[in-house]
Amino acid sequence: MNGEMPARPAREEPSLSVVIPTYGREEVLLATLDRVEALAPAPGEIVVVDQTERHEAAVERELAARDAAARIRWLRRPRPSITGAMNAGLLAARGEYVLYLDDDVVPKADLVAAHLAAHHANHLDARVEIVAGQVFQPGEAPEPLVGREFRFRSSVAQEVVELMGGNFSVRRAAALAAGGFDERFVAVAYRYEREFCDRIRRRGGRIWFEPAASIHHLQAARGGTRAWGSHLRSLHPGHAVGEYYYHLRRWRHAASWRGILRRFGMSVKTRHHLRRPWWIPVTFFAEGLGFLWALSLALRGPRLLPSPVEGQR
Repeated sequence: MNGEMPARPAREEPSLSVVIPTYGREEVLLATLDRVEALAPAPGEIVVVDQTERHEAAVERELAARDAAARIRWLRRPRPSITGAMNAGLLAARGEYVLYLDDDVVPKADLVAAHLAAHHANHLDARVEIVAGQVFQPGEAPEPLVGREFRFRSSVAQEVVELMGGNFSVRRAAALAAGGFDERFVAVAYRYEREFCDRIRRRGGRIWFEPAASIHHLQAARGGTRAWGSHLRSLHPGHAVGEYYYHLRRWRHAASWRGILRRFGMSVKTRHHLRRPWWIPVTFFAEGLGFLWALSLALRGPRLLPSPVEGQR
């Protein structure tokens, strides 16, 4: 030893896992995986949580080949559940951060870098737990939207109170400590993102919207939530149950009862119903079923992940 202090090792970048829940998607899923693999820097791993009962033969072979080559980790689930798939990905992920993406997206080339940079920029404030990314739906363009006018196509970085499930990253330890995603959100699971954010925020966490972390959502015609059909022309309560469950979980707040009444009334205030009024009783019936389904779920209480044991997160 010459008495010199050894050089300090360079600070390692936090690892990031990409989790892609998928249901009923074929070639569009493979195209999304191609784009995610091409990101720079590459994610530490890509976890595909697959709820499709049976893929087309060529797609099945390709997913199996990618899994065998360790290009993805391919997890199969027997029944579709958005929140169940999110939790399965959270438990399987190895990264410090988990980036959730839809299975029909075109990510910006530096998506991973932008998410990590946003987390790093806020590293002095340990309460920033989630980075919500920019999402463009077909035909949308960026706009400087803030405050009450905020939409996820906004070009302005800002603190927000919720996220879009198709493009956000979360510190894995914080998500586990909060119990993950509530699996009582079933079917289309509308409002599961807001409920998750509510729990993160109650624990002192914050959510930061970062427009540099951007994707284009393709809204593929088949699979995903579209497997439940159109909410405008369906008797199925799957589109309504999530929002009613969200409000019923907060039944002590007057705003929740206002939200229930507003949902019920606004369900038929559409151009579709104006032009086809015979659909109004059908929609009211579906909303009523959705409310009763949500009530039965709320009476059972949330279904969250068990609290992690210290040292085993």
